Amino acid sequence: MAFVITELCRDEKAAVCLDVCPVNCIVMTDTQYVINPDICIDCGACELVCPVEAIFFEDELPAEYDSATLLALNHFRN
Repeated sequence: MAFVITELCRDEKAAVCLDVCPVNCIVMTDTQYVINPDICIDCGACELVCPVEAIFFEDELPAEYDSATLLALNHFRN
């Protein structure tokens, strides 16, 4: 997994990342958007356009958002 979407992303209408993702790897869970690590090509387009800076490269993810990584992993584990 390279990019993760944190809980800073709360507004579905502002999800411009959906429009720029070339492989459509971003999906909505019950509570927030997540990036499918099996489909993501690590292009970074989503991170560049996020108006609330909610998307981070996993290695640069601030510790307070570690739950975002777990949410994504658990969502796609099934």
